[in-house]
Amino acid sequence: MYELKTKENDNSVIEFIEQVENPKKREDAFRLLDIFTEATGFPAKMWGPSIIGFGSYHYKYESGHEGDAPLVGFSPRSSKISLYFATGDPEREALLQSLGKHSAGKACVYINKLGDIQVDALKALIIQSVKFLQKTYPSA
Repeated sequence: MYELKTKENDNSVIEFIEQVENPKKREDAFRLLDIFTEATGFPAKMWGPSIIGFGSYHYKYESGHEGDAPLVGFSPRSSKISLYFATGDPEREALLQSLGKHSAGKACVYINKLGDIQVDALKALIIQSVKFLQKTYPSA
């Protein structure tokens, strides 16, 4: 059976951020920590070795695959900062239009630095993503 690699753990979020090599990316990570904490009201938790998540929900697909995931999160990767929001939310695309300079995959939004985006738009994306997932998965 498939085992999820990205699970919530007790590793220190602060220690993880302090290990980010690039000083500007480390500074952005601390700012993102504050923004996500304020917008969600959830404490930051490490998910796997490199994702900082906020809140959690349990999902179950029609295929029978199920697991737990953070409601929202981010990861200060070496090349870009990955932002994790809900997939399937019809309001996501409209909110991304006002975010600023970014690229997006199916589940991730990638930014180079916090200065490239509108913080108010980021907060709106965080809040909308949490609302969408809590409505979609009521036990969240």
